[in-house]
Order: sequence, then C-alpha cells, then structure tokens
Amino acid sequence: MPLGFYIIMAAQFFSALADNALLIAAIAALRDMQAPPEYEPLLRTFFTVSYVVLAAFVGAFADSMPKGRVMLISNTVKIAGCAMMFFGAHPLLAYAVIGIGAAAYSPAKYGIITEYLPHRLLVVANGWIEGLTVAAIILGVVIGGLLIEPAVAQRLLTLNLPLLHSVGDMAVAVVALLYLIAAAFNLYVPDTGAIHKPLKSSPLYLLHEFNHSLTLLWRDRLGQISLAVTTLFWGAGATLQFLVIAWADEALGFNLSQSSMLQGVVAFGVAIGAVFAARFITLRKSVKVIPLGIAMGIVVLLMNFVHHVWLAIPLLILIGALSGFFVVPMNALLQHRGHILMGAGHSIAVQNFNENLSILVMTGLYYLMLRMDLSIHLILTLFGLCVSGMMTLIRARHLHNQREHDDTRHLDDSPHH
Repeated sequence: MPLGFYIIMAAQFFSALADNALLIAAIAALRDMQAPPEYEPLLRTFFTVSYVVLAAFVGAFADSMPKGRVMLISNTVKIAGCAMMFFGAHPLLAYAVIGIGAAAYSPAKYGIITEYLPHRLLVVANGWIEGLTVAAIILGVVIGGLLIEPAVAQRLLTLNLPLLHSVGDMAVAVVALLYLIAAAFNLYVPDTGAIHKPLKSSPLYLLHEFNHSLTLLWRDRLGQISLAVTTLFWGAGATLQFLVIAWADEALGFNLSQSSMLQGVVAFGVAIGAVFAARFITLRKSVKVIPLGIAMGIVVLLMNFVHHVWLAIPLLILIGALSGFFVVPMNALLQHRGHILMGAGHSIAVQNFNENLSILVMTGLYYLMLRMDLSIHLILTLFGLCVSGMMTLIRARHLHNQREHDDTRHLDDSPHH
C-alpha cells in the first residue's frame, strides 16, 4: 500500500478513537445528570440523525473538493461539538453537532479509498479500515471507561490544568485532543487527482440527484444485496453497543466503566473477522459470506444463558468475529458497485443514509422497549431473531437474483494477500 493510504488510515483511526471515547463520556454525563436510562440510546439517535437528514448534501460536498480538505472541515465541526459539551451544553445536543461532522466525514473517508486504490485492493483496504476502526472502538471505549473511573480521573485532576475542574471536563478535553491529532493527519492526506464536481447551489437538484443514486443502487442486483446487509449490520451493531452495557449490568453486575470494556471485546472480535476476510475473501466470493450473518443472530441468543465473565468474553469475541467476517466483503462490494454506478462520494452518501436510517429505527425500537420495561433477556431474544430473520430474507433475495443473472462473474477474483 502507498504511504498516503497509511496517512488516511491514521486520520480515520484518531477520529474514530475520539468518537467512541466520547460516547462513554456522554453516557456518564447523562447518568451524572440523573437523566432517564432511555436517554442513553437517544445519544446514538441524535448523533445519527445528521447522516439521514444531510445524506443528499454530504455526498455532493465530498465530491466537490479534495477529500482530505473535507475530512479536515468535518473534524473541526466535531471539535466544536466537544467544546459545546465542555462549556455545559446538554450531551444530546453536543453529540448531535458531532454527528454533523461525522456525517460529512464519512463519504470522504470511504470515497478517497475508491479514488486512491485499484478495485482489486478494496477488500484488503476495507480489512484495514474495519480493523483500525475496531481497534479505535476498543481503545476508545477503554479510554472513555478509564476517564470516567473516579481514581484515574482524580489523579488527572491533581495536575491542576486550567479550565479542567471535573471528571467530565477532563474526559471531554482528552477527546478534543484526539480530534486535533486526527485533524493534523488530515493536513497530509494526499490529493488523489480525481475530478471534482462543482457543488450545485440548488437543494432541490441535490435531492433529485441523491434520489436517483439511491434508486440506482437499490435496483442493482449486487448493490441491493450488499446495501441490505451493511444496512442491517450497522443498525444491529449500534443497538448492540447499548445492549451489551445493559446486559453486563443485569447478567454480570458490571458498572459503566467495566461494561464499556466488554464493548471493546466485541470490537476485538470484529477485528479478527475483518483480518480473516481481507486474507481469504475475494470480491467475487463476497456474497458467499451472507450465512454468517444468520449465524451471528443465533449466537446472540446465547447471551441469555451467560452469567459469568469467563463465558461472556469468548461469546462476545465470536459475535464480533462473525460480524467482521461478513461485513468487510459486503462493504467492499458495495463500494465497488457504487463507484461504478455513480461515483465514490454519492455512493457512500447513499450507503450512509440507509445504514443510519437503520440505526435510527433499531435504536428507536430499543428506546421504546426500554420505555415498556421489557427485560433485557427478552430484548436480546427479539434482537437475535430479528437479525437472523432479516439475513435469511436477504440471502433468499440474492439466490433469486443469481438464478436470473450472475453479476459476480464481472468481478476481479485475484487473491488478496
């Protein structure tokens, strides 16, 4: 891989690291305010709504200038959201502002890969992206968990740094520093030489263009399958973050700091799956991993029978590994089809719209189930059955498409080692 790829990866790593550390800090802030428990999944809702509302515009924005500049602007917005939380804004509002930055950042960070690398390297590149993102999740939740740990926070506060007077101040300040490091790497992201499309001033034109791209990808036989899989995966993954925290509290008696470490365990499993997928799955074989998504939903059901941490850790690693192994090839396939059909930025914006609409729906349903006082075991059961059932339907649709027309024969089947 060229040097520029590693610079892009470093920028993505530190930005994702900060996003995940901040989520734990924001949950802690809500608990300090004695906000209702159902406010916690609303953090993800407020963060995600920007991806859906701005989907028609961020793809065009990402394609209108060098992707490195887009990433720098987006990180600056995230830093502004951190500053809001630092100076006392409600965590939900501050996290919504950070979501605006993240929504603009995503088409650039994925789009630059399809511009910068040949499509035969996309599965390998996605293995890197998912592996580093997962490493960022692991370290991010660990950092977030440590920052809200009273003993660690009090030791940091003894440094008597200006403006840092509480555990929350210290946590947000560390997260802001991580965003600044990401912004520094953004300055050195290479220009791919791709032709940039001037940004249209008419919102109606952009909405029409986005709707055209959305329709195009859902009608494509391979695009619709990969889009359906990644859409379900990200909705399920976001909900699982909160489910693991609630389940660890109920089944293992863990506090927030300890529960956040278990999120890292799931992420470690995703990294393992991502590495194996990048090593063994080619773009042509990518659709053959769909049954692993069905298996993941079934394995989630086993969480209901686990009450000891020594059983919980391997089970959560297995859930993560199954997820990583099937989502990495699906992401690569989706990027490849989208790049061919409509260009990198627009295709990633369509992907973000669908995936984050799924996050809104699934975390919204989780919020409603909490409001209804359903037990965490019932919620886990419904979650696992939903994931397996939806993946079964997607597989049936793919087999139907394959009987009509085998599109995979056009894909590069060279090995990726």
